[in-house]
Amino acid sequence: MSPTGTIEQRDGQHVLVQTREFRAPIEDVWAAVTEPERLARWIGTWTGDPATGSVRFAMTFEGQEEGDAMLIRVCEPPHRLHVTTQVGEEQWPLELDLRHEDGITTLTFRQPGIRPEQVGEVAPGWDYYLDRLVDAETGADPALRSWEDYAPTASHYTDQL
Repeated sequence: MSPTGTIEQRDGQHVLVQTREFRAPIEDVWAAVTEPERLARWIGTWTGDPATGSVRFAMTFEGQEEGDAMLIRVCEPPHRLHVTTQVGEEQWPLELDLRHEDGITTLTFRQPGIRPEQVGEVAPGWDYYLDRLVDAETGADPALRSWEDYAPTASHYTDQL
């Protein structure tokens, strides 16, 4: 697997940045990252009422059933979804920004505040899940992806620190 992301600096923090492109309308990609049944094809699902500003998100492909609280910080369909998710005792801000141009929708994923000791595991993990999203949206089978193919890419990210 070829790693795709970079580690950038923003406001004195490390920011993981990864992009994916889709030959699809922006509304389709937005639905793939916001609708529970579409999310379920590649990562997990959420329950609750997003109008309250939070939902419970379960990474079903990590074996989660109950899910953890996810705060919705920004939701501007179909362009921006910024959330903060609970991961154990930690909170992770995650940013999804979509742009459409010339028949291509580009999804830019960011995780600001990623700590150097997390990068080697977290960054390849997001490559894995974002590739599963591409599979789900292009008709490929996300289940054919193996995490073991992504783990060796950790040095691509840690070498950027």
